[in-house]
Amino acid sequence: MFRQIQCFIAVVKNHSYTQAAIECHLSQSSLSQRIKELQASLGVTLIKRKGRSFELTAAGDYFYQHSQELLDQVDHLITETQAIDTHTAETYTLKLGYLRKFGSQEFLEAVAEFSRQFPQVKVQIHSDSYAELFTQVREGHIDLNFSDQRYELSSAFENEFLTSADYMVVVAPKAFSADQSVVDTTQLADLPCILIVGADEYASEQTYYREVLGIQSPFQIASSFGEAQMLATTGQGYIVVNSRTANQINPSTNRVLKLVDHGRDLTQHYYAYWKKDNSGYYIESFAQILKEQFD
Repeated sequence: MFRQIQCFIAVVKNHSYTQAAIECHLSQSSLSQRIKELQASLGVTLIKRKGRSFELTAAGDYFYQHSQELLDQVDHLITETQAIDTHTAETYTLKLGYLRKFGSQEFLEAVAEFSRQFPQVKVQIHSDSYAELFTQVREGHIDLNFSDQRYELSSAFENEFLTSADYMVVVAPKAFSADQSVVDTTQLADLPCILIVGADEYASEQTYYREVLGIQSPFQIASSFGEAQMLATTGQGYIVVNSRTANQINPSTNRVLKLVDHGRDLTQHYYAYWKKDNSGYYIESFAQILKEQFD
């Protein structure tokens, strides 16, 4: 049918069976036969003859408009397939990103397993902030990203859920009563919230903490996680972590409490996501391997 569609488009574009036959390197009778076969396959009339000319039916007009899009997609598919065949498999590079703040053990285990299964594929890994990673995926610099969910999931992406974690806060050992295991954002309003971010992330992180988590505390920046812990230990602020990353905290120097906002549980969801128009075998294979690390 592909060749028949090409002939149909040529006839309509040239407004002539004679010119279309020349363009398609066919005799006029062969061209006419291709058009008849196409109409028979579809079960509709696309072209009505009018003397030496013709006119499109409504179905023919619709088919003409959309068949050109189809052929463009087929041409692109052919070009990409030929390009892959031209280059050796060793030149294929899978570009992955993961959230800098997340404990990367599962991600790195997935990378190791992927490399074992597909040794011919090169893997590039980039770690960054949420905003930067999203931009990298959207602009095609990263094939797949592993990150938390900050906003509504986009329909332009494949979104593979991986895991969830409760939000927690790291505070000084005696910041709250010994029997308290949960702290509300309202109880933290006068205590600085310590952000471990670069200058380029500060504004976006503030917005997220305010609008999504409901935190109303003043903010201060720490250059490292170690510095942030020391500030928290001495009662100069608190750090927001989650139940997965809380195991990095030394219980002899800091306390970790569950964080809620006006009694509302706060949960962080993690996804692997990639653009639908950039989906492929290796991307989907890595996503499945990564998902298995959390299952």
